[in-house]
Amino acid sequence: MFDDFMVNTWIAATLVAVVAGIVGFFVVIRGASFAAHALPLSAFPGAAAANLIGVNPLIGLLVFSGLGVTGISQLARSGRRDLATALSLVMLLGLGALFLSRTTAYFQAVYALLFGEVLGVSNEDLAPVVALGAVSVALVAILFRPLLLSSVSPELGKARGVSASLMDVLFLGVVAIATSMALPVVGALLVFSLMVGPASAARALTNHPLSAMLLSAAISVLTVWAAIALSFVSDWPIGFFVGCLSAFAYGAGRAWAQAEGSWRRSWQ
Repeated sequence: MFDDFMVNTWIAATLVAVVAGIVGFFVVIRGASFAAHALPLSAFPGAAAANLIGVNPLIGLLVFSGLGVTGISQLARSGRRDLATALSLVMLLGLGALFLSRTTAYFQAVYALLFGEVLGVSNEDLAPVVALGAVSVALVAILFRPLLLSSVSPELGKARGVSASLMDVLFLGVVAIATSMALPVVGALLVFSLMVGPASAARALTNHPLSAMLLSAAISVLTVWAAIALSFVSDWPIGFFVGCLSAFAYGAGRAWAQAEGSWRRSWQ
């Protein structure tokens, strides 16, 4: 489990978990779970397009993530956000189906982009994960106060000069970058689990924003570490354990919050 070939697995998985936990905090408090689910799915066809034209798949991921952000933000101006997200997802998945139909060399990698290939992370793969992860965390640190204000109280944020629409676009951009760095490691479906499950658990355990964000990152890291260890022991897919442990973390957090509330009421 700690052999040389596993070193990059532990490093990449930890970086992805930290970023997913930090970004996931804002995903939860902004009620943007659908967008966090749609952006990874709408980005993975970009890797198919990149393969079709012979460029680095990461470029395709970033471009399609940008298209997803643009589509969601533009369509949301004239309608409901969930509808705008769904339309953008359908459009990009349609393009992905077209790109996949034009090549036969890419089909074997589709599973990896959907469910991840954390055991196959090379030194070359690790560099962009580190770079994009650093950018994501830096953007969250810079935007923390205005993003938090626009998430909790858009009216108060507007009164203090914080543009809700600008924060929305910037937030989706951060999610897109985090998605692009996580997709080759944990896949389009599992990055959503890491963004929502641990953050929801942390939100149930504490009301302090910074503490909740750090706790979300910690739970996300523990989830990934446990998933890797359990996968090594059982020879079951890592994705199975990531999804189950994320759901368990959310359930445990909610149960603790309800028990604490009942205990407080009993002493009043």
